Amino acid sequence: MARYDASTADVHVLSFKDGVLAKLAHDLKMKVERFQISVDDATKRIEATFEAKSVKVVGRRKDGQDDPTGLNAIEVAAIHSNIEKDVLDSKKYPEIKFVSTSVTEEGEGYRIVGDLTLHGKTKSISALVKRSGSRYVTELRLHQPDFGIKPYSAMMGALKVQPDVIISVSVPA
Repeated sequence: MARYDASTADVHVLSFKDGVLAKLAHDLKMKVERFQISVDDATKRIEATFEAKSVKVVGRRKDGQDDPTGLNAIEVAAIHSNIEKDVLDSKKYPEIKFVSTSVTEEGEGYRIVGDLTLHGKTKSISALVKRSGSRYVTELRLHQPDFGIKPYSAMMGALKVQPDVIISVSVPA
């Protein structure tokens, strides 16, 4: 059984601005700081638990690149509060869980299908995992409304976050 946590693996969330006042907003890169991923080598079953409250802003992104200097402490604190209270409602839904239902070889990687429980809703998701150097990596797009999450918005919707976010996971090979 292989086990991974924040000391060996990385889980990031990318969100993207939208709306009439998008120029005032930021594309964001966030990191999940507390999680456990277990992979049963014999059965290839994967189970993962992510602490919703541990999603923290790493920085903003500009033109598809990280820009860690783009946010001040007040902005970061406000974003964290919005994530915890308005987006993930981490008091009511403290954990995000994933359990694989199948893992099959596909090309030079693996197709992982499983059930993701987020914000009290469980949906089947699928991701292609590929080897990149000494790591296995995947990126998947999640549509927040599929999980009952209303994407963040302010100023009567003139400033908002797109409904799709990208989740990236990287673990040692």
